[in-house]
Amino acid sequence: MAFAEQGCKDPSRRGTNKVHTVCEGQYRTLSYVGKHDAVVVDEPPHLFGQDTAPAPGEIVLSALGGCLAVGITAVATWKQVKLSKLELFLEGDIGNPAAWGAGGAEMQPLQMGFQQIRVKVLVEGDATREQLDEIVRHANFYSPVANSMRNPIPFSIALAD
Repeated sequence: MAFAEQGCKDPSRRGTNKVHTVCEGQYRTLSYVGKHDAVVVDEPPHLFGQDTAPAPGEIVLSALGGCLAVGITAVATWKQVKLSKLELFLEGDIGNPAAWGAGGAEMQPLQMGFQQIRVKVLVEGDATREQLDEIVRHANFYSPVANSMRNPIPFSIALAD
């Protein structure tokens, strides 16, 4: 509740997430986040990777699932609903006919990336189905990751100094 109160006092408040990604070889990368073990990313064999770790799009869906799960848990706690089960099943339709811009089909940004994402939530707790549905909808509405995916955001990329 103290965290929520801070947001009410200063709605313009922002945090900054930082990640350092290092290419280990071929399409395998290690992303370092704070003091945690590296998040490993690779591509499947049909995309010329070695399939040693999830693909980048799968990591994006993992981030979305994690964010939604945190939000659902927080909203349920706020509404004094005790959850006994929470599982999310995520699917995203993505293609790569542009071959990462390395000689594939000529495409525009809106044609690339996820074209549709579907999330099914299995949730149980001491509330009605309607109350649980409202908790899920509320968490989705306020999810930072879901909103980052839904809404255009300023994006810049440049060579490091």
